[in-house]
Amino acid sequence: MEGTTRRDRGSGRGRPSGRAGRARRSGIRTRLVAALGTAALAAGAVAFGGLTGSAGAAEPNLLANPGFESGLDGWTCSAGSGSVTGSPVHGGTAALRATPTNSDNARCSRTVTVLPDSEYRLSAWVRGPYVHLGASGTGTTDVSTWTPGASDWERLRTSFTTGPDTTSVTVHTHGWYGQGAYHVDDVLLTGPGAGDGDGGDPGEPDPEPPAVPGGLTAAPAGPSSVTLTWDAVTGATGYHVHQDGRKVLSVSGTSATVTGLAPATSYEFAVSAVNGAGESARSAPVTAATRGETGGGEPGADVPEHAVTGYWQNFDNGATVQKLRDVQDQYDIIAVSFADSTTTPGEITFNLDPALGYGSVQEFKDDIAAKQAEGRKVIISVGGEKGNVTVNDAASAARFADSAHRLMTEYGFDGVDIDLEHGINSAYLTEAIRSLSAKAGPGMVLTMAPQTIDMQSTSTEYFKLALNLKDILTVVNMQYYNSGSMLGCDGKVYSQGSVDFLTALACIQLEGGLDPSQVGIGTPASPRGAGSGYVEPSVVNAALDCLARGTNCGSFKPARTYPGIRGAMTWSTNWDALNGDRWSDTVGPHVHALP
Repeated sequence: MEGTTRRDRGSGRGRPSGRAGRARRSGIRTRLVAALGTAALAAGAVAFGGLTGSAGAAEPNLLANPGFESGLDGWTCSAGSGSVTGSPVHGGTAALRATPTNSDNARCSRTVTVLPDSEYRLSAWVRGPYVHLGASGTGTTDVSTWTPGASDWERLRTSFTTGPDTTSVTVHTHGWYGQGAYHVDDVLLTGPGAGDGDGGDPGEPDPEPPAVPGGLTAAPAGPSSVTLTWDAVTGATGYHVHQDGRKVLSVSGTSATVTGLAPATSYEFAVSAVNGAGESARSAPVTAATRGETGGGEPGADVPEHAVTGYWQNFDNGATVQKLRDVQDQYDIIAVSFADSTTTPGEITFNLDPALGYGSVQEFKDDIAAKQAEGRKVIISVGGEKGNVTVNDAASAARFADSAHRLMTEYGFDGVDIDLEHGINSAYLTEAIRSLSAKAGPGMVLTMAPQTIDMQSTSTEYFKLALNLKDILTVVNMQYYNSGSMLGCDGKVYSQGSVDFLTALACIQLEGGLDPSQVGIGTPASPRGAGSGYVEPSVVNAALDCLARGTNCGSFKPARTYPGIRGAMTWSTNWDALNGDRWSDTVGPHVHALP
């Protein structure tokens, strides 16, 4: 499955380019920011005068909610990185806590109204590693100051002058990639104007809040979540999401997933836009119902009609290390990767990697149960790039079925994923999985992740296995990567990395005997997730549209549409997290909105 070595846990293959690269970027950034900070401090040292107004110490704070006593109201943080904490705080009862990742610096900001040709002073109390404070959009020179590390509260200060046409600036703070969480409290901006705080020149006209957002849509993302999307509003710095009349989320982008909902329940949602001038009226409401947690005797009956599968790494190879509870909400099927083979042919076991930081195996089992309570399916994946499980006779088939069933019973797995990349015997593996299905019952989830070469025709062993098990098969998520060029169902050659490659090869399975509900598109979640074949998440969406609706196709367009196509898969949830959740945030809502 994976494109980087999974068993080289000690070496952390792939890390030098990421960690060393970050170190190099950090050094460059340090020198740059240090220069900016020096310039900013120098600017703050000059005497004020000759401009409209001055930033006297007695002037009121132009920022509303400067101490985060009202939560994140008015502030937006990148990638959902910010939260409010009650400890530690510098003043009052709350402070901002923001946590960078390897791909996001946890930037939190708000826009405030200012006057042209005026001087302003900005300060904040901070603690933590690599905390930056600055202002952008000044119309002159944007400023930034920083501390490389503060074990206790430290005050950062800078100042700036607005340009002749500047009426608003963005105040921001951020940490640094891959470093720990930082804290901010008691942000202060002084100078002339009303700002969005408690004082200013009463003779100045009030700025305008943004317009009402339009185009709000809502679609169920699972039994406990709903995904919303809406149109961007000019001048908005963030958006508030309202559920049944109360605000539940604040985001900076134009989509959000509301979680913690009850299954098979209808909810009403609306969205408002915000900036330094205030909040717009709420959008026209939309209603959406979560999916029900239905049971049933059919295989995969309670897997969503259109589902997203993600492989979760039970090892550290340079991607974001996640506990199972951290897997993104868009994933309907989570494949725990991987089971381990023993020295006995056909037998598998599972060993929880200490690198994940679990305190006990029971904690991991509790995470599985919690995901299942949210409506997700958690299965054990067999194979992967380095996994080699041999099932080539009746004895090894029986051992596979017995050991896989023991894992399902012990950990509570909902089923198995077959990701064997070193050749299979379709006859004996069919026997093994049929035996496992008889032990587990008709609700067992069965998925497969063959390589592209394994599904080029119905005569291949993997294709025969899928057809042999069609009556109990949930989905085949073929790996459309690490492939080079392959034949499509029209006999033409297509190269990986294009929408045609995805659609023309999916067509082989769709026309070769699998039901559309048993076909999914598998792609890497980031360029580092595979050796080759990465495509932007928007390309995955285009391929799904082409197959399901006949739209957004490339040069290849199938003779008919397959609206029942199951969905998409990615390697892995960990690489997705390292890439800022771009894959799941883009592909997940699209899959769940398919016809």
